[in-house]
Amino acid sequence: MEAWEQQLAEDQKRELERQLNMIRRGTADIIPEEALARKIASSIVTGKPLKVKLGLDPSAPDIHIGHTVVLHKLRQFQELGHEVQLVIGDFTGRIGDPTGKSETRKQLSEEDVKQNAATYEKQLCKLLDPQKTRFYFNSAWLQKLNFEDALQLAGKVTMARMMERDDFAKRYANHQSIHVHEFFYPLMQGFDSVSLESDIELGGTDQTFNILMGRTLQGAFGMNDSQVAILMPILEGLDGSRKMSKSLGNYIGIDDSPNEMFGKAMSISDDLMIKYFELSTAISNEDLVMLKNGIENGNIHPRDAKIRLAKEYVRMYHGGQAAEEAEKHFAAVFRNRSLPEEIEEFFLGRELLDDEGSIPAGKLPVALGFVSSNSEARRSVMQGAVRINGQKLSDPYEPVQIQNGDIVQSGKRKFVKIVIGECR
Repeated sequence: MEAWEQQLAEDQKRELERQLNMIRRGTADIIPEEALARKIASSIVTGKPLKVKLGLDPSAPDIHIGHTVVLHKLRQFQELGHEVQLVIGDFTGRIGDPTGKSETRKQLSEEDVKQNAATYEKQLCKLLDPQKTRFYFNSAWLQKLNFEDALQLAGKVTMARMMERDDFAKRYANHQSIHVHEFFYPLMQGFDSVSLESDIELGGTDQTFNILMGRTLQGAFGMNDSQVAILMPILEGLDGSRKMSKSLGNYIGIDDSPNEMFGKAMSISDDLMIKYFELSTAISNEDLVMLKNGIENGNIHPRDAKIRLAKEYVRMYHGGQAAEEAEKHFAAVFRNRSLPEEIEEFFLGRELLDDEGSIPAGKLPVALGFVSSNSEARRSVMQGAVRINGQKLSDPYEPVQIQNGDIVQSGKRKFVKIVIGECR
């Protein structure tokens, strides 16, 4: 037992274990976990909340369920009495995070960054407690650095360390360009932690290098108790394999309408359902265990569990009444149409849709492989044989907006569930 543990009273030890159990839920890694326990114990003894940081790149302000994985973890810290530091990267956003990129990111203008950043507070406070959330713009300290300061910052890290990043190493090996300013992104993100004296930093596993840079720089600047890195898993999207992304069309947006949100959630694969519950809802650990066991032993049908998940999403972002109404809508449109239990997914190429996400009704049956010719497709629409989410189509020339999770039916026996993305 560590010396600091021996100094804790029994009730403080119980509180430490309670907090650790909550924080460990769903995490991919905690680096180092012993330091996390020590920091929490110190907070319990002194009554001083920990500072928990999340850096946000303002180039993509529309938040989906995949983004909320780290936000739920931040909310847990708030419920435990700690303070959240949200850093809007209005300065680093002008570079763009090179993580996972095969080429140099286009730099954003200051106007673009400010416009994107303006949407964050409204969206984030749907999940976080505004009273325990502090917003920062990292231009407040980064813009003050002069060239000498930048040189000193760069001198804290070797080139060999920078080349440990997979994306930089791969680009170098493939003779692809790496611009010098890209090396400053992790340095600036790490300097955010120095400036804010953060105790903990959260992020996805794809942010491991950037977050550990914060530990490195805090130590280099003489901060003895460097921040702990808490890394969260990447949530797969509705296609069940790739990272949730708006560009791939496999997402559930927190600003989606209640009916759209409910329908999308019902398209989540059974294999990933528990992961969605664990990472993107606030149900208790006890409920999570009961749900998982109930599905495994057959006492809970996966469909019923998925309905609970869909209702939970709508309740979180639109309220309880909207959740009840979305369930009724789903039942009226889907269940009462006697749809089959298993419906094959069809990956519809985004290039087939216009800028509004629409396609003429008469072209849809061909795009989905129901019929082989446009004339046959138009005829089937005019005859009322084609439905979307139970709604009959009649005008073959009318644009029909397509969304993920839509159920398209042709005749009595042909059904597909649409996933927008790359055809495969």
